[in-house]
Amino acid sequence: MKLFDIRKKHGLPTEESALPGRDEVMPVPERHFVNGNPLQGPFPQHLQQAMFGMGCFWGVERKFWQQPGVFTTAVGYAAGITPNPGYQEVCSGRTGHNEVVLVVFDPEQVSYEDLLWLFWEGHNPTQGMRQGNDMGTQYRSGIYTYNAQQAQQAQSSLGVYQAALDKAGYAEITTEILDAPPFYYAEDYHQQYLAKNPGGYCGLGGTGVSCPAGLSA
Repeated sequence: MKLFDIRKKHGLPTEESALPGRDEVMPVPERHFVNGNPLQGPFPQHLQQAMFGMGCFWGVERKFWQQPGVFTTAVGYAAGITPNPGYQEVCSGRTGHNEVVLVVFDPEQVSYEDLLWLFWEGHNPTQGMRQGNDMGTQYRSGIYTYNAQQAQQAQSSLGVYQAALDKAGYAEITTEILDAPPFYYAEDYHQQYLAKNPGGYCGLGGTGVSCPAGLSA
C-alpha cells in the first residue's frame, strides 16, 4: 500500500488528456560529462539503480554524482503518461511526468539508505506540486523503487523522517513512493547541466531537519 500517492489529489492529466508523445527515443550522450562512465545500460551486474524526484533535476543530479560510490547519473522524466516526452511538454503539465534523476551506484560503497538520507535532507518533501519557487507537477517529490527491499526502506524512511519533521513543525510529507516506472532520458543539454554551466540555476534546498540514524530500521 502506498502511504501517499500524490496523483490522486492533484490535477495530473488522464490518459485521455495527456499529450500523445512519440515512439522515437531521446538521443543520449555516450558518457557522463563529469566522470566519463556510460550514461545508459546495460551496467555492470554488481551495480544497482535508484530513481528520485526532488524538484529541478539540475541540482538534484549534481548532489548524487558527487556522492562516493555513485557510478553514473542521468536526468530524465518519469511517473507520467506521455511516451518519450520533451522538456517543454513536461513543463506544460500535460504529460504527468516528474523531473527525476537516475542513480546507478555500487552498494558495496554507498548504501541505498545513504541515498535516501541525501534525498530527504536535500529538499523539502512537504510542498506538493512544487519545490521552492519552482511550481508544477514536474517538481513533486518522489521515490521510485526497483525492488521490494528498496520499497520497504523507502516507506520506512518516510515514517522516520515524518516524525523528525513533526517535531520541527513541518506539514505532512507529500512524497510519492511508487514502483520504478519507465525512465525517459532528458535532452542532452540537461545532462550534468551544472557541470557544463557552473553558474547555472539550482533551486535545491532542504528543510534543515537532519535525518535520524537508521532511516530504514
